[in-house]
Amino acid sequence: MTLTSGLGGQLSIDLGALARNWRALDKVSAGALTAAVVKADAYGTGIEMSSKALHAAGARFFFVATPDEGMTVRAALPDAHIFILGGLYPGAANLYIRQNLMPVIGSMAMLEEWLGKCIERNEAYPSAFHFDTGINRLGFRLNEAALVRERIERLGYAPQMVMSHLACADQPSHEKNRTQLALFGSVMAQFPGIPASLANSAALMTGRDYHFQMVRPGIALYGGRAVAGRKNPMGTVVTLHVPILQVTEGRTGESVGYGATYTLNRNSKLAIIAHGYADGFFRSLSGTNQRPGGKVYIRGKLCPVVGRISMDISVIDVTELGSDLPMPGEGAEVFGPHVSVDDQADAAGTIGYEMLTSLKGRYNRNYVGDGRLPE
Repeated sequence: MTLTSGLGGQLSIDLGALARNWRALDKVSAGALTAAVVKADAYGTGIEMSSKALHAAGARFFFVATPDEGMTVRAALPDAHIFILGGLYPGAANLYIRQNLMPVIGSMAMLEEWLGKCIERNEAYPSAFHFDTGINRLGFRLNEAALVRERIERLGYAPQMVMSHLACADQPSHEKNRTQLALFGSVMAQFPGIPASLANSAALMTGRDYHFQMVRPGIALYGGRAVAGRKNPMGTVVTLHVPILQVTEGRTGESVGYGATYTLNRNSKLAIIAHGYADGFFRSLSGTNQRPGGKVYIRGKLCPVVGRISMDISVIDVTELGSDLPMPGEGAEVFGPHVSVDDQADAAGTIGYEMLTSLKGRYNRNYVGDGRLPE
């Protein structure tokens, strides 16, 4: 692939694939509403464009982390139902009401502020209640469930939904999943008739026991691996090509990159690509003589990163290409159909979520499709 000269990396977001992923998950979760988690700029894909594509595919319920993200989705989708996972920010109730945003309430302080605003305006504004069943992040403690129920019963208020979050859903056989499921059942018993939500991408894909009335897929929508140790069935959404700046030669015994952490053990052909840690290509993807790093796809082969990744460039060993060497301006695939975000994440010692949400580099974004079914 030859890139347009002078334009740097090219990040392609396949909105059609994003929509197909949502529809596939919606089939798996038949009987439950399938929401879409679009926080963190829709996992690095662009919250406005991706939300519109998911809406075109059929999604009507969206989860974001912050009110600012919620307002962005609201501007793009006037009829969307938007939950703010971070809850009710102090003093922001009027903003939520104006923007028709639903806080995911997880503390007594949040609850009192929200109920106070409902009383002040004489209207039961919608919200969700989040209970911590064992991850120790946001959420009411389990021993607060009865207190919460008694408080809202006195006012005749009911949330739109009760929810919790699994700590080990990516490991389906982990005992903590069953424990949290049982604890969530005890919460639901306190709120009979209220819709419930527990499943993220992994739980959606591995067990109907976790589906309840709404599922909340995130990483799987964007093509990332949700379940550890299983083949990822989701379509590729994100493809990133970066330009090759130069192809040079290195001699046996010479070192590559800062710190001289990689020494060539043969005469080598080296491609210098315009992609570094400032672009989200983590320094932990560097290749040393003791530890292999990441790989990129060039001219039909996976080629290894050698030496430390710099701020703006990385060095790729293309010796195995033989005489079929790339030319300056040609593209190297960093993510895509041949190198997944999870391949890179595994090499970096992290997860695909972090790779995707770090896509803030010097790229030219290109959106493909719009989420609608072809006519």
